[in-house]
Amino acid sequence: MGERVSRLAILGSTGSIGTQALEVVREVPDRFDVVALAAGTSVEILARQIEEFRPELAVVRGAEEEHLLLESLRARGCTSHVRVLSGRDGLLSAATHEQADMVLNALVGSVGLEPTIEALRAGKDVALANKETLVVGGHIIADVLAGCSSRIFPVDSEHSAIVQCLSGESLDRVRRLILTASGGPFRTLGRNELPRVTPDQALNHPNWRMGPRITVDSATMMNKGFEVVEARWLFGLPAESVDVVVHPESIIHSIVEFVDGSALAQMSYPDMRLPIQYALTRGERVAAQRRSIDLCELARLTFEAPDYERFPCLSIGYEAARRGGTFGAVMNAADEVAVSAFLDGAIRFDHIPRIISETLRIHRYESNPGVDEVLASDRWARRHASDLIHRIARGGM
Repeated sequence: MGERVSRLAILGSTGSIGTQALEVVREVPDRFDVVALAAGTSVEILARQIEEFRPELAVVRGAEEEHLLLESLRARGCTSHVRVLSGRDGLLSAATHEQADMVLNALVGSVGLEPTIEALRAGKDVALANKETLVVGGHIIADVLAGCSSRIFPVDSEHSAIVQCLSGESLDRVRRLILTASGGPFRTLGRNELPRVTPDQALNHPNWRMGPRITVDSATMMNKGFEVVEARWLFGLPAESVDVVVHPESIIHSIVEFVDGSALAQMSYPDMRLPIQYALTRGERVAAQRRSIDLCELARLTFEAPDYERFPCLSIGYEAARRGGTFGAVMNAADEVAVSAFLDGAIRFDHIPRIISETLRIHRYESNPGVDEVLASDRWARRHASDLIHRIARGGM
């Protein structure tokens, strides 16, 4: 019996996770067939990907990008085999492509929620790198999964590590999950120094190569707050059973502690291609050229408790995991707007958690929203966070 070939639809193919996923495809080409690629505005990168991987469908953000992509493909002689679509409808077409059996959702933002839902309903397994799917709509995804045979394979290194440690184990024998955090570039920086950090400093992550938003979220530890929410929905455990420990070396990616007191950890050098490949192969171990662990070289692994006062976004994430409902959608939207403003130089680094907290404080909470209500909360939060940023610019916050 031959090895299974996965037919992939990659959403967010020109971003950090998408491009690394295509590196995995290059390394083990006999295991994957790319049938759909979706991107935003990076038309030339997408055109090169289409030329190399020859998908049947390509999707871009809007009509202008669609026109530019078609022009680029014509210049490359690649128009005969690919259909080009744009916008939300195009994205959903890629997520439900009839030839695909695995969808990698590497989109950024709440735009990733609907494609995940539709892919699962269409019988596709989903390799999930889009945090917002579970942060914004974890309760919705749980309901969808309960009614279908599709599965989610997490791409985050931390949640992938937990899946690996749980192999052959029962969740009712788990005492707690321990997510590790690098601590980001400001782990040792004093609280009074945080207002002066620059976007360039925040984007200089010590261990990982990621997109700009997730890199800033790592610096504020909001990313780890998101991961607490994700763990709550992926593994069905309460927030109180999910701990976070700072591990600057990023060698141990997560730990599972069992009821008998034993604990299993997954280790590797920081390399997102490993959890991407593990998800795309549905947990099958496939040989690849990865750096082997050298324990003597590592010599020492260190751990410390997170500082919730310097990094209040982590506490906000725990609150979202406990409350659910619209809390996650508002938290995510306010964070996205605040991070963008920080990168543009409109606000200080320490304004980010203040904007998130203030937006959450006055939002109209709903405990069991549907997709429309979640997206409405998202839109409201973006408007309110933007208003707060304008107030800060006028010296009013």
